[in-house]
Amino acid sequence: FGRSIYIPIFNKFRKKETVDTILKKIERDVLTRLEKELAIAGYKMDYPHKIIIAAFKEEKELHVYSDDYNGIKFIKKYSFTGYSGTLGPKLKEGDKQIPEGIYKIEHLNPNSAFYLSLKVNYPNDFDKSKSSPENINQMGGDVFIHGKSSTVGCIPIGDKAIEELFVLAHKAFNYEIKVIISPKDFRNNPEFPNIKNIDWEKELYSLIAEELNRLPKN
Repeated sequence: FGRSIYIPIFNKFRKKETVDTILKKIERDVLTRLEKELAIAGYKMDYPHKIIIAAFKEEKELHVYSDDYNGIKFIKKYSFTGYSGTLGPKLKEGDKQIPEGIYKIEHLNPNSAFYLSLKVNYPNDFDKSKSSPENINQMGGDVFIHGKSSTVGCIPIGDKAIEELFVLAHKAFNYEIKVIISPKDFRNNPEFPNIKNIDWEKELYSLIAEELNRLPKN
């Protein structure tokens, strides 16, 4: 249902963090860890002001790109540390599916039960357009990119990786952060999978492939 499968009891008792308190703890170390990747992308000890996130379910990878006047540049890729569901879009709460489509980051959560997380705006307008009006409230939600590894319907990438993505997203939050979630990397394999029980996957995957083809291969 787009939520991680358990919430540790200790989470209720720990001190509430803010984005600023988290950044004070991790930002310097993150900048050091990303120094090489940022320099290759054209950022010397600095962060991009706009980023794009692309997640690939079949490859179980998440790629991050900068997007500025020099064009779109690859920064870094991260492996999923957990996975649920199969190829195909999320259709309803409880189906264990990771959504597929073109999304954006709604907010950063410094108090996630899975360390840190970024909220994805599922369901988006496309998702809702493929559901009947009476079923829209049963589509589920609470889809995050987060740390740790246990998950149902979200994208976990581990604690070190989510620290880096959290800082990158914070630095780029003044601009809309596009999130492309695809069944696979259509840049390398353009064949669309056939998904049971729907007849609009080609429409969805054509939109996703168009967005992916704007990104450089890394």
